[in-house]
Amino acid sequence: MLSHPPTDKSAEPDQAGPLDDTLRLSEVLTRIAGDTTRDRIAVGDLLKAMQERAFGPLMLVFALPNVLPTPPGTSSVLGAPLVFLAAQLALGRRPWLPPIIARRSIARKDFAAFVAKATPWLAKAERLLRPRLGGLAHPPAEYVVGLMCFVLAVVLVLPIPLGNMLPALAICILALGILERDGVWILVGMALAIASLGVVSGVVWAFVKAGLFLLRSLLG
Repeated sequence: MLSHPPTDKSAEPDQAGPLDDTLRLSEVLTRIAGDTTRDRIAVGDLLKAMQERAFGPLMLVFALPNVLPTPPGTSSVLGAPLVFLAAQLALGRRPWLPPIIARRSIARKDFAAFVAKATPWLAKAERLLRPRLGGLAHPPAEYVVGLMCFVLAVVLVLPIPLGNMLPALAICILALGILERDGVWILVGMALAIASLGVVSGVVWAFVKAGLFLLRSLLG
């Protein structure tokens, strides 16, 4: 789980510089996870290492753990950076995170375990991605993608049953589309995003109806 180590210098965001932007994202994550010079990896480390790659990789890194089996509470922790990043993408700003989020860190061995699970799937996805329908992956369409990701990230933060996996998967697909300027993946991601919001709203409405029924039963 992410934490705020007060003295561990390896968790400071300024310890990691940008990596070679010709590398695939799966290769970048593997290099970061394999850096044995640090005990912990801060959110700010990832932000700085991927700065030139902008929003796609950053949103993918924070959304992907919610698709995979993770400890309870992970979505609320990783959802906060997603909310900030998606809002900045929608507004056309550069990626930035407040220090209270940027300094949160995870043990390198835990990050490496996550990367080991995620990179085989990510590598397969990278082989399918290619630049096409570029108008959907550049402004102003990119701002619409950011707005949708913002809505999905807010859903992730909320404690809604079944409100994690589908929205997170939609963000991952949209992030990959932005990363590789692949408009086809953006279309697929938007369709999944709309479907996931429909599922989540249905779950919320079902709980509301069940609560009202229980209340009426108690009141007689």
